[in-house]
Amino acid sequence: MKNFATPPNFRDIEVPKERQKLRFLEKVPQYPNGVRAPKMTKRIDLIRGEEEIHNQLIHKQYGIIALRGGMLRWGHLEMVRLGIGRKMDTNRMFAIWRIDPPWKPRTKKGQGKRMGGGKGSIDHYVTPVKAGRVIVELGGKCTFEEVYPLLEVVAHKLPFPALVVSQELLKQRKAHEELLEQENQNRYTFKYLIQNNLMGCHRWARKIDHEYYGKYY
Repeated sequence: MKNFATPPNFRDIEVPKERQKLRFLEKVPQYPNGVRAPKMTKRIDLIRGEEEIHNQLIHKQYGIIALRGGMLRWGHLEMVRLGIGRKMDTNRMFAIWRIDPPWKPRTKKGQGKRMGGGKGSIDHYVTPVKAGRVIVELGGKCTFEEVYPLLEVVAHKLPFPALVVSQELLKQRKAHEELLEQENQNRYTFKYLIQNNLMGCHRWARKIDHEYYGKYY
């Protein structure tokens, strides 16, 4: 559902004089001299569940949010930066990142190597993203109808489902979820099953189901 509401007054919006476009993000994190880049395990918990901090728009205008968790590589971030920077009007628009540069190392072994021999070498770095995380924000003296096609093209190229939102649309989504929960007449929800261990579901339910009750995976 799209909300093409126009901001009531553009006079209240200030466009920063410097760095209107998205800044360039480093492909590899920089470590001090003599410090070896650390390796990590998969850490699936970094992309599971709901984002609890960076889930609101700072400038209360427009942005892109993740509908599911995933990993963003440097190529995805560069695609977002170039895709938005080429089409936005810097005289009356600005864009900011809401995610960190790639910092989580991903290892990979060479082609044809046998099993064993320890963990492979670092191949690339990624940025973990949880569901509901705001990836990028776009604002200024513009309407949602104007920036929606620009952000929609970028959102479709991300490695996970993403949604172009405005501040009004985020409020409508939250109100709609609360309304569905209040009007639900079926008491035997997945949350009720987990909390009461019906049919011995604790034997097969995952840990994430005990926390989010099947909403995220």
